[in-house]
Amino acid sequence: MELVVASNNAGKIREYRDILEPMGFQVFSQDEKQVHIEVEETGTTFEENALLKAQAVYDRTGCCVISDDSGLSVDALNGEPGIYSARYQGLATEHERRLAILKGLEGAKNRKAKFVCCICYIDETGEHHLFTGVWPGVIADHEEGTNGFGYDPIFISEDAKGKTTASLPISFKEQYSHRAKAVRQLMDYLKQHR
Repeated sequence: MELVVASNNAGKIREYRDILEPMGFQVFSQDEKQVHIEVEETGTTFEENALLKAQAVYDRTGCCVISDDSGLSVDALNGEPGIYSARYQGLATEHERRLAILKGLEGAKNRKAKFVCCICYIDETGEHHLFTGVWPGVIADHEEGTNGFGYDPIFISEDAKGKTTASLPISFKEQYSHRAKAVRQLMDYLKQHR
């Protein structure tokens, strides 16, 4: 059965291929299905944005679709950057966005944060299913590490023994992260319903 990932991110496509092809799916990127759209993320939650992206691709292909939306939520910043994680404060680079978080937390006692990932799966009938993974932790007081991307150099998960995600092997993130948790829920669902 064909499945389109609502993305052209090569790393994400490869990750989903590794997971879903053994389950009998033929996995395609948007481009491979000639879907050349950039969906405006107008939702107010990760769930709404994941559904918007999946629905737009499903409407054009009629195939099963997977999309996800994820980001970092920092308690002391009232949940920011949240759904704006990839474009926080309009800053151009990941480094600038990390520095904005660190600056926003100067003097803060509460450094609790969490990564959230919501996966939307639309099946062949057009019905959507949502799976959400949450990865709790804290924000470090400085950047550290070169593995990963985004906010990984300033995020210390509760299971990381004080090290930033970017200081640990990629395999650690693949096992414990918010996306890993959401993907496991998706896989459990697919095993039961396919």
